[in-house]
Parts: sequence; C-alpha cells; structure tokens
Amino acid sequence: METAIVVFTRDLRLHDNPALAAACTQAERVVPVFVADPTLTAISPNRTKFLRDSLAGLRQGLLERGADLVIRHGDPVTEIMRLASETGAQQIFIADDVSHYAARRRSRLERDCARHRLGLTITPGPTVLPPGDLHPAAGDHYKVFTPYWRAWTSAAWRQAVPAPDVIRLPPGLRKGQIPPNAAASSSVLAPAGEVAGQQRAERWLRDSLAGYGDRHDDLAGDETSRLSAYLRFGCLSPLALAQAAQGKPGGEEFCRQLAWRDFFYQVTAAFPDMARKDYRPRGDQWHEDKDALDAWREGRTGVPIVDAGIRQLAAEGFMHNRARMITASFLTRNLRIDWRHGYRHFGVLLADGDVPNNAGNWQWVAGTGNNSRPNRVMNPLRQARRFDRAGAYVRRYVPELADVDTAHIHTPWNLPPSLRRQLAYPAPIIAP
Repeated sequence: METAIVVFTRDLRLHDNPALAAACTQAERVVPVFVADPTLTAISPNRTKFLRDSLAGLRQGLLERGADLVIRHGDPVTEIMRLASETGAQQIFIADDVSHYAARRRSRLERDCARHRLGLTITPGPTVLPPGDLHPAAGDHYKVFTPYWRAWTSAAWRQAVPAPDVIRLPPGLRKGQIPPNAAASSSVLAPAGEVAGQQRAERWLRDSLAGYGDRHDDLAGDETSRLSAYLRFGCLSPLALAQAAQGKPGGEEFCRQLAWRDFFYQVTAAFPDMARKDYRPRGDQWHEDKDALDAWREGRTGVPIVDAGIRQLAAEGFMHNRARMITASFLTRNLRIDWRHGYRHFGVLLADGDVPNNAGNWQWVAGTGNNSRPNRVMNPLRQARRFDRAGAYVRRYVPELADVDTAHIHTPWNLPPSLRRQLAYPAPIIAP
C-alpha cells in the first residue's frame, strides 16, 4: 500500500498506538491527521487547552520522526474524505470509541469508505481491554463491576506496540494550524502531552504506587496518580500503564481503577444513552431548586467537604476521586437534584471529563446506574471525618475556614455564635 491516513482522536501519543503502528507497517507513506471539530472544542475551555497542548507535543514527536501532524478544522468525516482524495490514500486507520459522537463518526466513516472504495481499519481504543472483549455467560455486557473485574484480571491482554522510528509523509501536504491556545477556566492545569504524561507516570509508579492501596482515599494527602487527563486524551496508553503496574506492590489496587474505566466503557458501548438517560430507571422524582444547584456549583453549600471538592474542581480542572463521590452524593441524595445537572457541571470543568466515566460514576452515585446497592448514601460528615480527619483538605480549598480548629472544621455551624459570626462562610443550605 502506498498511502494511508491515521486519524488521531483520543490517542494523542506515538508509543503503543495501534492505529499508527499498523499504518506504518502496511503503508509506504502515512498521513497523521487530527480534525478539530468546533462542536467539541467549545464545550470545555479546560479540555480544549489540554487538547491543544497535547497536539503540540504530538506534532513535535512526529517532526522528530520525519513527519508532521496534519490539522484540519470542521466535520471529521468530511475532512478525512477530502484528505484521502488529496493524497490518494487507500486505507484509513482510526481507534475505536464508544460515545454517541464516536459511534456516529464510525458509522459515517464506514459508509463513506465503502462508497469511495477505501479500506477502513478500526483499532483498539482508550481502554486496556476493548469493550467487546468480555461478555458474561448471559447478556451482552457486564452490569456489575465485581464479576467484570474477575473476568478482566484473567483475560489475555494484547502486546503494547513501540513507537515507529520513521514516518514518511506524502510530499506537498498543507499541514494546518493547531487550534489557538485556549484560555482555561481553571487557574492550574497539569502540563499536557505524551512526554509530560510519561514523566508523571514514571515518577508516580516509582514513588507512590506501593502505598496506593492505603492512601488513595486520603483527600489531603493527594496520593492518587493524577493521570486521568492523560488517559482521557490518550497521551498515555492504559494498557502500557496497567502492564507497568501489574505485579508490583499497590499494582492490583491501581489496576482495579483502570478496570473501572474499562467497565464503564463496555457499559456505555451497550447503553449509548448513558449521559442522557437513567441506566436503571427508578422513578426518581428529582427536586428542582435553582438556588441550591447554584450554591453547589459555586462551592457555597455551607458543608465544607462538599465546597472544598467543588472549589478544587474550579481551580484545577481536577477533583480527587473521593471528593467527586462526596459532592455527587450530596447533590443527588441530600439535595435530590437530578444527576444530569452535576454531570454537565463536571463536564464543563474536568480536564479528564469523558462520557463513559463521568456519566457512569454519576449514575453509580445517584443509584440509577451500575451500583449493586442503589440505595447507598454517602453521609458527607462521616466521609469528611474519615478521609479528611484533620481538615487539611478543607483548609486548602476553603480559605474562609483556614483558622477554624479541627473539632469544628467540618461543622463550623457548631462554633460558638461569636466565632461563627466572624466567618465569611454560609450556613448549610440543608442539614447534612
């Protein structure tokens, strides 16, 4: 084959990129392309900035191998077909994905490639195991995590593929510009791209993996890997990360979290409306309360552990996973507000936000998803006293409470009235 196109989507890396590796093996010349769709880049300034910086890193890596990243703007399928016509490409390679958007893109690519007599190769996507690889004895997908985890741990994994040494572009291609540098809505975002992701992963695996099982829920300790945005954009291979952690102290606990990602991907592949409809409808009568919803979005509920999580999200485009569950539970269980409002708020701000994990976790907490105990409620005060015992997490993100003693840090409403009046912090909007 003379020329192939590799479409980068959520696999913005050179190492262990099955689509890129297959194209470089089968074609003399390879056209790496990313199509910036304005309908997606408008959703989240944080993700758009992370995306832009990741594309810049990807372009640099391709330049070092004798190629470049071709950038087009507009509808992905239209632009890919136009590029195929310009270059005379015979085959298109693209990684699979499970969202509504990705499914429509795949369906249109299949149709247009068939019409233009182009080959189309769909390679594994942003998971350790592809969503369709594991099936229960009865049914098309696993609905509960524990049996999925058992199947996941015993399954055979594919081999990670190395980055190509040299990539040859067809001559005369217009390269195109990376989308303009976006102003993130959060003041602190992690550095983006494959190199930054690999450096963080290597450092964390070396220094922190062993203690992950004991410390990953410690809110103030911040002992999670913070690799989620790199996984979301494919700057890191989840397979390579799992292989690096497997068999090491703390590795099983960490791989379990990667399996949760895979779990929600296979659920979303089977239930594409995960972000729109209840996976398990329970007849919930959600409460409409704009003032309470606004207070939650602004981190002004008067419940310190909830407000700390929401403010971390606003500041960093990231929230500790334990805090995500606490804030989601407070919105859906205490305030009785529809989980979709929380899902959309997270979706705007999270640098790592994607449909399967964001919607899957929101529905799990709300009791409409894959939770085997759908009536479970996370009491925010018990959670705070267990996972932020000294109140350091609250003090870090709710500076109004920085000087409150540990005995009252999670319940400032119990302070003596004279001290309570001195705080520029609201009373709880509802009894926690």
